[in-house]
Amino acid sequence: MATGISAQLLESLTLGRIVAAVVVLTISSFIVDFTWKPRYADSLPRAGCGRGLLGTLQNWFFFVTRYNDWVAEGYKKYSKDQRAFVVPSAPSRPHEIVVPRSQTAWMLELPDRVLSAKEAHQDVLRNDYQFLGIDDHFPIQTIHKHLARNITGLIPGVQEEVHGALDAVLGKDTENWKSLNLWEVWLGIVPRVTSRIIVGAPLCRNQEFLSAQVAFADDVVRNSILLDLFPRVLQPLIGPLLVLANRWHWRKTHLLAEPLITQRIHDMTSNDPAHKDWRPPEDMITWLIRQAQTEGFANQLTADLLSKSILSVEFAAIHTTVLTGFNLFLDLLSSDPSLNYLDTIRGETARVFAEENGAWSKQSLARLTRTDSAIKESMRISPIARSLTHRKVVAPEGVTNPAEGWHAPYGASLMLDLGGTHTDPTLYEEPERYDAWRFSREKERYEARSAATTAAAAGEKGADREEGLRIKRLGMVTTSPEYLPFSHGRHACPGRFFVAHELKMILAYFLQNYEVKPLAEKPKSMWLGVNAIPPVQTKIEIRRRKGTV
Repeated sequence: MATGISAQLLESLTLGRIVAAVVVLTISSFIVDFTWKPRYADSLPRAGCGRGLLGTLQNWFFFVTRYNDWVAEGYKKYSKDQRAFVVPSAPSRPHEIVVPRSQTAWMLELPDRVLSAKEAHQDVLRNDYQFLGIDDHFPIQTIHKHLARNITGLIPGVQEEVHGALDAVLGKDTENWKSLNLWEVWLGIVPRVTSRIIVGAPLCRNQEFLSAQVAFADDVVRNSILLDLFPRVLQPLIGPLLVLANRWHWRKTHLLAEPLITQRIHDMTSNDPAHKDWRPPEDMITWLIRQAQTEGFANQLTADLLSKSILSVEFAAIHTTVLTGFNLFLDLLSSDPSLNYLDTIRGETARVFAEENGAWSKQSLARLTRTDSAIKESMRISPIARSLTHRKVVAPEGVTNPAEGWHAPYGASLMLDLGGTHTDPTLYEEPERYDAWRFSREKERYEARSAATTAAAAGEKGADREEGLRIKRLGMVTTSPEYLPFSHGRHACPGRFFVAHELKMILAYFLQNYEVKPLAEKPKSMWLGVNAIPPVQTKIEIRRRKGTV
């Protein structure tokens, strides 16, 4: 009897019925998602296709290809008049309120118990799935506390890794031009250099370890995009399946790093008198152990947990730095050769490098004024995403905007528009043009004027001091409501100082040791939802400069 019923059920499962069931389940899931999402006041203007069920369906359908255009349109129509507006988001996420620049301080200064950067970040990357159950708050807090204070001592090792990585990726052939994929060049450099401060040498040069780290970063990006397209109600089913690749690539890095981490834990927690004068190397592994001891988590120190804890750091450092360096080269190589950007940076870096006897330091890198400006300008004009500053309303009662009076309920999403801000002609002259000296020009004029003038009156000295502080804020690591690649406020990227040093050293070594042919035009990125997808097929032609070692 039971066998007969089973047979009848199997016979009834035709392909058409299975497809119909999947369609009904998917539509039902999106409807459930729709009912869970926060609602915004009608007084808030909208960008996108429209409202209601039909408008929502259109927004979901066109999100991947038109999101960037929607935000750009809203910026011109509303943000420039200091008004917030609502823009459609991915199908699984609530619409976002785009906060105008004049309200930046209000948004970023609210406490985390009201507007949470952590919760917004987790919604974007799906941390619960992607990073294998590890909360990224602990490693981020560790970076905040330890990276900046140790950066001076890290620079010699980073310089060593930069030189070694570029030599390995680019070669030393001084006779023949070599065609290389620019994306693969940066993937060959950044993971190795970044891993120097995370796991140290020699593991940072292990190609199997680096390849697995890169693959993990690719997994996170791909899965973030895919999970955005599925309704939240289905994500507990789909998420664990999608991140199987994440787990596989983490496992490969873990097996390679486990002996190092286990030994470090033993050495740093040992009471053996022979260890009393031993000092651990300053890297991410040491900092995580030290932070765990400080916060009373020493009983949770295992190689398994520590290797997972570095995943979010490796992802952020690899993904964003590769994109930034890649875009920097596109901007420099596609600029008019008569502007002499490359020769000028080569001259500046060579001069300072020689004055420092071939050893970079925090102070000497800070003297690379034009190099700093060239990198900052590229980050302004070539963003990696439409926005990098998001907040989620976590206060049960929501939050009310004092400037306009609109209310954002619990679960609402707020953002700052990086793309519109960086191309606003009221902030930047000819904002669509890459001007490598945009930020150094004013600093050089100030320094020349200061050197030429004699001592001024007390009041003038005060004014000059204020001007000097303003000029100092033109550097690439200084965030502001007008410059948002590292976000802004207390949750601004804690690794930006290291990234600045890293990019300067890479650019300096490359230009001092290699020739490169210009690009006829800048290859265009493609917008996929909120993300700018780079033209990864771009190739450059390089040759080792004669007379270099």
